[in-house]
Amino acid sequence: MTRARALLVFLLLPISGLGAELLSIEVDYERGTYTLNSKVWFAATIEQVYEVFQSWDYSAEFSSTILEARDVAPDESGRAQFYVRNRACILFFCRSFERHGYVEFELNQRLRAFADPDSSDFYLSDERWQFVERDGGTVVTYDWQMRPKFWIPPVIGPYLIKRKLQRDGGRAIDRIEAIAQRVGDD
Repeated sequence: MTRARALLVFLLLPISGLGAELLSIEVDYERGTYTLNSKVWFAATIEQVYEVFQSWDYSAEFSSTILEARDVAPDESGRAQFYVRNRACILFFCRSFERHGYVEFELNQRLRAFADPDSSDFYLSDERWQFVERDGGTVVTYDWQMRPKFWIPPVIGPYLIKRKLQRDGGRAIDRIEAIAQRVGDD
């Protein structure tokens, strides 16, 4: 086979792996509370994708703003717990912040994470993931309400946060999918 023909065959082969698609993302701000809603389709099974999101240990692998994340031993009532430390910069404004809380779940269907305001940099941080099989992959619907304890520039802050979440989220979804496919291979 000639080099040109080998190159043509290589280019025509289907690309395996990364086919994640950001279906929608909305960020709203009202009276100090930010709301993020998104939907993403992943080319991985529901079990694979759920595994990535239910284990906080994977978080630092797919998000460039997460410096540290881990599963924490269950609390006295047996609820699963988590810890996350982020660092994010918007323009010249950089901030590190922490979330510590508990998780509720229905295997391969739903996750919900609540930050404890007493041990977090948020008055409110309520995250919800819903997992649905669709078109040979998995759609994840993500909703996050948060009210930070730290200052965010009021006029331009919501716009910049939305832009950053859209840009960083687009990068993260391919990483999430790659981790999910790797988890399925283990």
